[in-house]
Amino acid sequence: MVDRIGFVGLGHMGNPMSAHIAASGAPLTVYDIDPALTRAHAAEIGATPAADLAELGRNSDVVVTMLPTGQVVRQAVLEQGLADTLAKGSLIIDMSSSVPTGSVTLHDELEKRGIGFIDAPVSGAVPRAKTATLAIMVGASDEAQFARAEPILKLMGDRIFRTGGVGTGHAMKALNNYVAAAGFAAASEALILGEKFGLNPETALDIINVSTGRNFSTEATLKTEVLTRAFKSGFGLALLTKDVKIAADLSESLDAGLPLVAETSAWWDRALAELGAEKDHTEAFTVWEATART
Repeated sequence: MVDRIGFVGLGHMGNPMSAHIAASGAPLTVYDIDPALTRAHAAEIGATPAADLAELGRNSDVVVTMLPTGQVVRQAVLEQGLADTLAKGSLIIDMSSSVPTGSVTLHDELEKRGIGFIDAPVSGAVPRAKTATLAIMVGASDEAQFARAEPILKLMGDRIFRTGGVGTGHAMKALNNYVAAAGFAAASEALILGEKFGLNPETALDIINVSTGRNFSTEATLKTEVLTRAFKSGFGLALLTKDVKIAADLSESLDAGLPLVAETSAWWDRALAELGAEKDHTEAFTVWEATART
């Protein structure tokens, strides 16, 4: 791999993802808003720490961003010096969960500077980030840019899906997370209703998991995080709520008039308002449980 790679965002996901890139031997520069984290992580994985985004841009041909929102990505790229120091012909790969229309706009603005942009959000959360087995959804409007990014993406994921033009990866990520959020909410309500009628939640979950109602949440997080009251899946409530809202906003912007995505978004918004952004998404169960008791 001849490209020098920059990685922006060293949180729960970015930490192991950037480590896999470093392990490949590729020249890697890393940056996080936390300078101490940047230095410590760079030393741990054998990468070069950047003092700011301008420095990272000067040292990179391809930059991967893994940040909380598309707005933060836009600020990093256009307002904090990254695009100013990237050379023409450079490529930005946004692996964050961003608004699809915002990704299209950012792509168009960067294209005028001679900088490429593709969106490549992921599914699999922290466990699969650690094992480099993420599913990656890639929206790219240029075949050469996709070909350039693919070897880098394969260092972090084992299933690379080409979804279409720029923005389609972020749309697919939001839609997937909406389905996951709806499944978690529906299964939670089933357990809450069942318990109110006298059913044992563990028994109910065992039956669902050998029946047609099973989904990822019934097979994984409800058993390990909700019934145990651990609430430590590693996926934040604010992040999931944001992704569901992206899906709901997409429905509205396309005049689709689909009711379930809007109701699901409102249900998660309520949990976020009551619990706060720092909580794990599985703890939303407690809000819905309390609602059923009133």
